[in-house]
Amino acid sequence: MASLPIMKSLLLLGLVASFGRAYEPSPMQDFCVAVPDAKAAVFVNGKVCKNPKLVEANDFYMASGFNTPAGGTNISSVGLITKLLDVNQFPGLNTMGLSIARMDFARNGLIPPHTHSRGSEVVFVMEGTLYVGFVTSNPLNGEKNKFFTKILNSGDSFIFPVGLVHFLYNVGRTNAVVFAAFNSQNPGHVTLANSAFGSAPPISQDILTKAFRLDQKLINYLQSQTWPLI
Repeated sequence: MASLPIMKSLLLLGLVASFGRAYEPSPMQDFCVAVPDAKAAVFVNGKVCKNPKLVEANDFYMASGFNTPAGGTNISSVGLITKLLDVNQFPGLNTMGLSIARMDFARNGLIPPHTHSRGSEVVFVMEGTLYVGFVTSNPLNGEKNKFFTKILNSGDSFIFPVGLVHFLYNVGRTNAVVFAAFNSQNPGHVTLANSAFGSAPPISQDILTKAFRLDQKLINYLQSQTWPLI
């Protein structure tokens, strides 16, 4: 017969496992507030599925033009054109846990520090030279967050773990082209500068002054800027 300490350990593991099964590990939205009225509710964790009997080949096909930046979102302030194919643009990706993106960088083009709250990312450099990196979450031992960085050239790949702050910066003498894949149909995108200084309504300047240890005039200046939606 198992000893009492072993039985307690098995019971604890069972409780932990039950909590793990009760939580959806990959929510497809930022939050989900319960409402009593079903008519006021929205479908979460994916899109409503099409009747399988009505599905056809075109539901899994999209002539997206990923061979060119034409038609992408041009964010000239950071020298970037992006194309994203997630479940919102490509319904066939629903429940697939996958989305892809194309990023065209001008010289000195930048994707500022940001996170993807619902997916890891792997990038593949088609053309150019980029400086990339990510920062680990806060350590528990009082040490500094660790910074992992690399210079990528054509043919190189790099992984950004889910939820960690990362960036991509074109340091080459030419334009750069990068393709990315995410293990989420809706990975999310949170840019640090936008969330801190561009929220609506704005975060209290007292909080930002203390948090970033900056002069209030500088905080006021940062909040007055128009931050690119990337």
